Amino acid sequence: MDVSGLLARLGLSPPNGPLEVRSPIHGQVIASVPVTTDPARAVQAAAEAFAAWRVVPAPKRGELVRLLGEELRRAKPDLSLLITLESGKILQEGLGEVQEMIDICDFAVGLSRQLYGLTMATERPRHRMMETWHPLGPVAVITAFNFPAAVWAWNAALALVCGDPVIWKPSEKTPLTALAVNALLTRAAERFGGVPNGLSQVVIGGIEAARTLADHKGIPLVSATGSTAMGKALAPRIARRLGRSLLELGGNNAAIICPSADLDLVERAVLFAAAGTAGQRCTSLRRLIVHHSVRDRLAERLKAAYGRIRVGDPRDPATLVGPLIGAKAYQAMRHALAKAGAAGATVTGGERLAVGGWNQAFYVRPALVEVRRQTELVRSETFAPILYVMGYERLEQAIALNNGVPQGLASSIFTRDLGEAEAFLAASGSDCGIANVNIGPSGAEIGGAFGGEKDTGGGRESGSDAWKAYMRRATNTINYGRDLPLAQGIVFTTE
Repeated sequence: MDVSGLLARLGLSPPNGPLEVRSPIHGQVIASVPVTTDPARAVQAAAEAFAAWRVVPAPKRGELVRLLGEELRRAKPDLSLLITLESGKILQEGLGEVQEMIDICDFAVGLSRQLYGLTMATERPRHRMMETWHPLGPVAVITAFNFPAAVWAWNAALALVCGDPVIWKPSEKTPLTALAVNALLTRAAERFGGVPNGLSQVVIGGIEAARTLADHKGIPLVSATGSTAMGKALAPRIARRLGRSLLELGGNNAAIICPSADLDLVERAVLFAAAGTAGQRCTSLRRLIVHHSVRDRLAERLKAAYGRIRVGDPRDPATLVGPLIGAKAYQAMRHALAKAGAAGATVTGGERLAVGGWNQAFYVRPALVEVRRQTELVRSETFAPILYVMGYERLEQAIALNNGVPQGLASSIFTRDLGEAEAFLAASGSDCGIANVNIGPSGAEIGGAFGGEKDTGGGRESGSDAWKAYMRRATNTINYGRDLPLAQGIVFTTE
């Protein structure tokens, strides 16, 4: 694979530095990149850019994002291939990730003319009260390997139209994608003209770089996507300086399968949600809570379907499941399966597969694990294609199992019973940020706010009113009369 040619088509000169980039496809080094030695300099450059960008009218800022969307459309085949090379996800998912970036650009362009506040009734005569929204400041975006481009776009497209510069700290496993996307934004900026230096920057490094950004008072908002452990480490550092954090962390997502569920629909949904991206999505389906009346029938169907899944080189269009990101992910999966087996669970699949003679790559068959109850192992997230299957008798019990984990990202129910669907979506139903009916927990669209509760971090990215996180709100009261009435009827006079 000519990686240098691919990078050149994306507008990126071949990088050179001490950080080796290995493709999970074969485990071999495909490039080396420089490491940012002083992330604080990026913050200073962003502060200078903010002074200029915040006074550009929001619809004009939206024009830059529109141009970025055009660059992404042109670069979609090459950028999606680079995502596949760095993250190991199949070509279809790489294409989908770039399309998600394009979609959020379109959303943000429209949003640039809708950054509106409210006008509120006031008790004081000849007064008007309203709220306005203003740019917040430099935003740090910390992303994970599994969505090496789309999550940045969720944040950056909104931040840019809201008037904020962006500092991107990508995963050390996927820095090429970040550099390539930033090169595409640079192309868009050249067409736009007049973009201040420092509006978009990439900081490459490890945990120390993330800590520097979390600690820096010049960054009012840090948006971090990754593990719950990562979020718990960074959040106190940000809170210590009274900064804002937008956290999208781990998930341990469940689907409830009711007696009336369409099992053909369930089978297709489960395969994508549990096995897609080799189980390395925060929204991957990890727990299947099945009514006893259909549990055995569904389990047999899923075992047969899992056996037909093609695992292999993600560049092959026929492949449905690519490799795990690396050795640590494989070891975590093996540990979880061994522990489940020792506790009496029935394990189907999960074995390592030989693909292409690549001994440094880690391909596995997705695993089905039938358990009798929701153990501590089931309640913890293993970032791999493991699906725990358990039974239930009453819907209340199933909802309690759905909610009975530390994480609260995504959930779903499969039923043709309207009452069951509404109970699942009610205040006493699923406690997750995403609750779906008759679709799986993964595959969110950009129009809705994305994120979850509890150990998932509480942050919201992408659609709906997630833009408000990137702005500061001001409440304004205007007196257009000659008197000075005080609120609450207070009288304060020396006369």
